[in-house]
Amino acid sequence: MRKIILLLVLFLGAILIPNASFACSVLYYIDSTTGKIYAVNSEDYWLDVDAYIQIEPKSKKKFARLWYGWENFAQGGINEKGLFFDAAVTPVQERIKGYGNPKNNLGDKMLANCSTVEEALMFLEKEKIALNKSHMMFGDKTGKAVVVEWVEGERKLHWIEDNRLIMTNYLLTDPEAGNFPCYRHKSIEERITEMEKSEEEINLLMVGNTFGQAVQPPRENEEGRVGGTVYTSFIDITDSKFFLSYKLSNENVIKLDLNIEFNKTKQQKIKLKE
Repeated sequence: MRKIILLLVLFLGAILIPNASFACSVLYYIDSTTGKIYAVNSEDYWLDVDAYIQIEPKSKKKFARLWYGWENFAQGGINEKGLFFDAAVTPVQERIKGYGNPKNNLGDKMLANCSTVEEALMFLEKEKIALNKSHMMFGDKTGKAVVVEWVEGERKLHWIEDNRLIMTNYLLTDPEAGNFPCYRHKSIEERITEMEKSEEEINLLMVGNTFGQAVQPPRENEEGRVGGTVYTSFIDITDSKFFLSYKLSNENVIKLDLNIEFNKTKQQKIKLKE
């Protein structure tokens, strides 16, 4: 895991997109040789936010789950069934009549009640959720993955093609709406190609290193507030392993065996700190 973090720092890109503090990059990847599934997320926001990891135990009607975020709102996470999700800000769209943005901790509710991508999509419909300024990625342990967007009054689904699905901050349905072209998306795609051409055995370290130019170094705005990559998560969905690096640090790396964590009976809150 240490190699992942070192390479992330080494390959930091000098080109930054506008409002980089709100950028986000997400990857769901299937190793075509072994079938193993990985997910990587880089969450960029204000660095003074009180971010943490929340682990909820399973109950008779709810799945055990882990999510990361702040202010009692899951930005992304995974549950005991291997359902992964994350979200990213996009250009604002018109609201869809009869639907709306979540008024509660949507991510936690989905992870508590859904075990597959299809169930997550049905959950969104049942709850009448249609995000007008972000899109979501779902991926599960069976190899299904999708990015869901709500554009021009309709829900649009972008399913995984080949063995990878990448999501950043432009709408896959309508790239010209803004944040495109995206150098982070292009960089991740190029590094995946390089990784696969190497013919080395692919593992979580190698998949994580495809984000070398997707993370954001600290940058101060005109008001003096500093933004950048708050955390980067690396998940081996197949083997239920979870790693998280806080503020691109070699030292602040959290390592969890989800098989162990999801069998615990008490709620856990892990504060991210330097």
